[in-house]
Amino acid sequence: MSIAMTVLALVTGLLAGAFFRLLQVPIPAPPNLAGILGIVGLFLGYQLVDHFDVGVDLLGALGFR
Repeated sequence: MSIAMTVLALVTGLLAGAFFRLLQVPIPAPPNLAGILGIVGLFLGYQLVDHFDVGVDLLGALGFR
């Protein structure tokens, strides 16, 4: 992922957040730091498992594939 794409994503998020606040509607994200860190933890866990190339084909193990 490039730096430009990361900055664009951040700017888009900031603009969307400002727009939600301007319209006085709740944001579709956790409203506190603990919720945000939970999302970051999910992402990092996913990346960690992907990096070490481990995992289980759950659907295959249950016979759905």
